[in-house]
Amino acid sequence: MLEIRALSAGYGLVQILRDVSLTVTPGQIVALVGGNGAGKSTLLNAVCGILRPFSGSVLLDGRDITGLSSEAIVALGITQVPEGRRLFPHMTVRENLVLGAYRRRDARAIERDLAWIYELFPILAERRRQAAGSMSGGEQQMCAIGRGLMAKPRLLILDELSLGLAPIMLDTLVDALQTIHREGTTIFVVEQDVATAFDLATTGYVLEDGRVVLSGPTAELRSNPHVMKAYLGL
Repeated sequence: MLEIRALSAGYGLVQILRDVSLTVTPGQIVALVGGNGAGKSTLLNAVCGILRPFSGSVLLDGRDITGLSSEAIVALGITQVPEGRRLFPHMTVRENLVLGAYRRRDARAIERDLAWIYELFPILAERRRQAAGSMSGGEQQMCAIGRGLMAKPRLLILDELSLGLAPIMLDTLVDALQTIHREGTTIFVVEQDVATAFDLATTGYVLEDGRVVLSGPTAELRSNPHVMKAYLGL
């Protein structure tokens, strides 16, 4: 589905990514992990049309989408749930969710999908008339995921899912994402919390200093000595 080939990117004269390659196949949950400054956000910006790379390419279903606008990339089926959630805090939960469907014209299907989001995250149904910014961090993350799903993505990208969340809330979100995956959505998780990312994903990539240094099944990466020492504290 998504293929990144030898991607190099950065800001101005500063290069952040160096020849990064990875693949997300349909039906997978794939994790990209790395610490602060590894280049994860730069990679997502390049994939989602926010940043034009220096070289390399981004392909979706074999089509080169490098340099397309963010709007065009969303229209092709890629939706990102951004780091920090980025909700409209003074708008209601329902209004934030419906914004995710702004490109859609199938009113009845939008209402069905909204009902499914409320089923997936019942607390959002309870708070649907409440200002989104007044909810807890975990509830806001649910709303951000729901907004992304309202776009009907084929590929859902999650940037720093675990940021600032209590473990019990994170477990709830991981369970919900597994349900979303079973419903047919391919998921690409970009995360500092390696343990959580590997619990969720079957394939992983480790990004350090702008380069992919390790990749493979997450079950194998968990036992890699470097991953154990640098990311899992073992």
